[in-house]
Amino acid sequence: MSKKALVLLNMGAARSKDELEVFLTNMFNDKNILTFKNDTVRSMLASLIVTMRLNKVWDNYKDIGGKSPLHELTDLLVEKLNVIFPEYFITTAMRYTSPFAQTAIARIQKENIKEVILLPLYSQYSTTTTKSSVEDFIEKSDGAFNITTIEPFYKNEMYNKAICDEIIKVQSKYNDFHVIFSAHGLPQKTVDKGDPYQIQIEEHVELLKDKLSHYAANIKSINLAYQSQVGPMKWLTPSLDNMLRNFKNKKVIIYPISFLIDNSETVFELDIEYRELAKKLQVKEYRVCSCVNDSETFVKALKEIVSL
Repeated sequence: MSKKALVLLNMGAARSKDELEVFLTNMFNDKNILTFKNDTVRSMLASLIVTMRLNKVWDNYKDIGGKSPLHELTDLLVEKLNVIFPEYFITTAMRYTSPFAQTAIARIQKENIKEVILLPLYSQYSTTTTKSSVEDFIEKSDGAFNITTIEPFYKNEMYNKAICDEIIKVQSKYNDFHVIFSAHGLPQKTVDKGDPYQIQIEEHVELLKDKLSHYAANIKSINLAYQSQVGPMKWLTPSLDNMLRNFKNKKVIIYPISFLIDNSETVFELDIEYRELAKKLQVKEYRVCSCVNDSETFVKALKEIVSL
């Protein structure tokens, strides 16, 4: 049987200030992010946003060592997937930084592979993530492959076990923690246009509530909030900023439910920026879970998901 390619799709991340500029430029030129029909208007606005935000965002990156951990963690995941999937040629395609889809395509063509499976590393579907990454790969491949795309897998039992295991590990022996599932925010207008992200996030939280109940974890409460809101437009609520106000003198565990691989929005935004806010709001204790990354349980989940 001829070999197939398995392509892990993600947004990418910056490993230097120059690459951060590339990331921001490509992201704000994405028609799924800035939804202007006119490419020239989108490009002009993207350039303005990057100019205004680059130095401030880079200051944040300096607090985490000048680079996102996403690429290194993804490489570790690929190493483990190579062990359990010897029948696949495994590579990655990032949306906004290298390695881009074009690089993955060239690697696959060098192997003379025609069957390609796309694995979006977003467990819930959104036009701003899954759709953008999948469309980009399909467009760049220009009909060179027979492409299958893995559907959203937030209902997978093994994947949800990996999440619960991390929460229980962070909870340790204590039974007085409140869990907040923090999802990346999305403009309300995007959801109003039919994006299923919010519905899938809410379904996922309900599934995790049920699964955590079987752990006898004695969690005080389980909540959902949205992080990363920017600009004046209306975003999904409740915001994590406002949610944290409910937990004065209480202990919270934050789980980044919309991310699979740790990145600047988990290791900086959640673990540094929101931690500072929690301290100001007199949250008694604030703990942040790692994403599933390359955990053994998540690797087992991907074996199930890809093999379906």
